[in-house]
Amino acid sequence: MTNSKKAGPVRPGGTIGILGGGQLGRMIALAAANYGLKVHVYAPDADSPAFDVAAAKTVAPYEDPQALAAFADSVDVVTYEFENIPHATAEILAQHATLHPNPRALLTTQDRLAEKRFVNGLGIPTAPFQAVDTAEDLADALDALGRPAVLKTRRFGYDGKGQRMIRDGDDAAALLAEFGGAPCILEGFVPFEREISVVAARGTDGAFAAYDPCANEHADHILALTRVPAPGLARATSDAAIAIAKKIAEALDYVGVLAVELFEVAGPAGAARLVVNEIAPRVHNSGHWTIEGATTSQFAQSVRAVCGWPLGDASRVGGLDVEMRNLIGDTVDDWPKILAEPGAHLHLYGKGDARPGRKMGHVTRLIRRRDS
Repeated sequence: MTNSKKAGPVRPGGTIGILGGGQLGRMIALAAANYGLKVHVYAPDADSPAFDVAAAKTVAPYEDPQALAAFADSVDVVTYEFENIPHATAEILAQHATLHPNPRALLTTQDRLAEKRFVNGLGIPTAPFQAVDTAEDLADALDALGRPAVLKTRRFGYDGKGQRMIRDGDDAAALLAEFGGAPCILEGFVPFEREISVVAARGTDGAFAAYDPCANEHADHILALTRVPAPGLARATSDAAIAIAKKIAEALDYVGVLAVELFEVAGPAGAARLVVNEIAPRVHNSGHWTIEGATTSQFAQSVRAVCGWPLGDASRVGGLDVEMRNLIGDTVDDWPKILAEPGAHLHLYGKGDARPGRKMGHVTRLIRRRDS
């Protein structure tokens, strides 16, 4: 079937289809409601937190073509809140409704090998890498890239899942065996100073808007704290990071919000060099600060972009510094203390058990610099 829906902006009162029912979908849905839009969420898990704030829901596997077609036929535009969905799913949806971002963007960014080849093809540096399918491939890659190096599955990796550091003395073949034969990639270790990210949006008309680059701190491979603007980030480095995000978005003919994670590497004479780590084709954890900290949140921006509306102002509110801290596992039990804290903005995701490593919410704080 060919998508025969009328092209053009989605009008207020229309419906956005969201593939995936996690907290990102939940926050997109809340933003859509502020614009008089409804959402229909499609997810395989009946207890998905986005269902709580959706006008309609479909509980079905991502591999069910009939359910996917019915879902897409019921909405005006489809987007997704996470990238680990089959490419065939995106193709089916695109036959029945406008899909943003497009299937090519999904196909490129959900495979670490394809993503790095794409980024390098734009003349943008990444960590050195080689494809790994066998123990022999891994031995050859380690000879070429050296140790330490990072072994990662090509697909289905996030929050540190699907990756292992290989150091001197480690049994590399045994580490590879832990991935059960999944296609992998070996990345040479990058001696970075810190990770920064750029959250940006591109509209259907090619308009581009980026938020200030932020500095990210991780604990147990999970984002713990984001600071905006990135402390001490030189203006030239900030501009270069935004230019990289724009180049990637344009090359993918991207529509929606994306995040580009970059390593800041010390260069000669103190100059910083940027190396792309990963691309996330969706709203991103490091952009949660934008709900209170930016004129237009990343979630409202996503709604604007996929609906064909003008992009909003991405500047920080009042030029204030912003910190966003994730509430992971039982740290969510601090919610009464956070609610009592002046100026703290608490967001809880409506999830059940606070398991270790599970993102349960976040708190944002706007900070006025003493010198301002």
